[in-house]
Amino acid sequence: MKNISFRSAAIIASVTAGLAFAAVSCKDSFLDIPATGQISESQLTSKDGIEGSLIAVYSNLNGRANRMSSATNWVWGSIRGGDANKGTDPGDFSDINPIQRFETRPTQGVIRDNYVGNYEGIARANNVLRLLGNANPEVTDADKKRISAEARFLRAHYYFQLARNFGQTPIVTEADDYGTGIETIKNDKPLYPFIEEDMKYAYDNLPATQAAVGRANKWAAAAYLAKIYLYQKKYTEAKPLFDQVITSGVTSDGKKYGLVPKYADIYRASNDNNQESIFAIQNAANTGSVNNAFPEFDLNYPYNTGPSGPGNCCGFFQPSFELVNSFRTDATGLPYLDGSYNDAGKAVKNDFGIKTAQPFTPDAGNLDPRLDHSVGRRGIMYLDWQPHPGDDWIRRQDNGGPYSPKKYTYYKSDVGSLQDNSTWTPGYTALNFTIIRFADVLLMAAEVEIEVGSLDKAREYTNMVRRRAANPEGFVMQDGKPAAKYTIMEYPASQFASKESAREAVRFERKLELSGEGHRFYDLVRWGIAEQKVNSYLTYDSKFLPTTLGGSRFTAGKDELLPIPQAEIDLLGAEGPTTLKQNPGYN
Repeated sequence: MKNISFRSAAIIASVTAGLAFAAVSCKDSFLDIPATGQISESQLTSKDGIEGSLIAVYSNLNGRANRMSSATNWVWGSIRGGDANKGTDPGDFSDINPIQRFETRPTQGVIRDNYVGNYEGIARANNVLRLLGNANPEVTDADKKRISAEARFLRAHYYFQLARNFGQTPIVTEADDYGTGIETIKNDKPLYPFIEEDMKYAYDNLPATQAAVGRANKWAAAAYLAKIYLYQKKYTEAKPLFDQVITSGVTSDGKKYGLVPKYADIYRASNDNNQESIFAIQNAANTGSVNNAFPEFDLNYPYNTGPSGPGNCCGFFQPSFELVNSFRTDATGLPYLDGSYNDAGKAVKNDFGIKTAQPFTPDAGNLDPRLDHSVGRRGIMYLDWQPHPGDDWIRRQDNGGPYSPKKYTYYKSDVGSLQDNSTWTPGYTALNFTIIRFADVLLMAAEVEIEVGSLDKAREYTNMVRRRAANPEGFVMQDGKPAAKYTIMEYPASQFASKESAREAVRFERKLELSGEGHRFYDLVRWGIAEQKVNSYLTYDSKFLPTTLGGSRFTAGKDELLPIPQAEIDLLGAEGPTTLKQNPGYN
């Protein structure tokens, strides 16, 4: 029997519930002694056992120490999309270097990490569905309905991750197991019909509210199903779902969906599970395991901050020059949709190459206020820590630039309560990561409205997002006044007079609103403009980072997808290439 890594769910551990399954086949009953710390399948088919196994499916969302498979998509969605450079030192986690240069190889470990990690989530979901088939009598029909809907919601999520990264991969269900031909399943079928079916089941069967706020509810499934339709350009199917989510959707604990008044409050652990959070990775600090915290961002804090800043390691995920310039606004408070924000005289002033001890005056031009909630810039207050000192918090400016990541970073006031000090770095926090939030839904709905011809409605949704960004109570403040010249206005009707100009506005708004949240690359690919936009970023940032990015280029028809990991093909031996077909350009 072949040992393949898109393994079945016959043996799944629930870290949170402390459950495990051990199969014993010895004929002599006196030898049937369960291993210490393990329980039988009959115990797992109890309600507590099945619920614990379901928790294990949720727990895999953050990668469980496999940061490359986390739903944050900080490498796959943000770095590949030009939101950020890998940053830090070129020799640190160097397997990411070819990813940002679009020189990806099928043999790279990080590629397989993503592939295997998502199949781990699928295996755990399949395990729950299999256990439900043999559930104890105490598990009611209502329990089965809800639990199966949650498991299929999560399975759809993991397959959606695979579809966006790899295209077609093997469809493994709860009916597939070792010894039943699982190793012969090919990647010759499109994933989206299967993903749709699972998420539609979740939408039809999940309750509107849940006993635990972190669980998926009917409205999360509606938003996710609409997103799945949008990715396939099924606008007429997506529209009624988005309409319902916007007008009637509530969080799992019953709060009406809406935008939090202040943009920064999206990224505060003390404000987790707010009205904007539709579905999020639930994290917790000081539980005894940092894998229950926010494990995949432990590297993504300013470098060498000491006690005066967060994390003290390691300088990864540095926002790009191109992204920062995108937050420039004109005299009317609107962005430069023509791309001229990179031109001399418009590009945001930065301290690239300037040492901390040397004087530097921050940019004095008009800026979208979301910039300083998203990017650490020299001289600007970094959350509640201190003004960003510049080069002292940057490991290698010549490798990643002068900026630090700022979203999903813990506050000084979180230390010791919503932050974990139990391991090598203090960079583990209770901060949730939102996979889908309400502003994201508004902008996806705006896209749909454009495509069905409702341009005024698209403008309404887009301006709701901008209106929140313009709330002066949410500006970064310093010395009793705004930290920069924040100038932002809503789009006029003229920008939404045609589908083409409306698309430009909504697409750019997604870039600004969702920067660093793992969406950008996938958006560019589904819009069919990845080659143009990614190469524009690579060209611009390589002027500052010639060693890091010089000569790198996105190739259309190839780089939209990652390669199927070569190790997965090799595991199938001589039959590997006929079972798993490699993506174009990687043979």
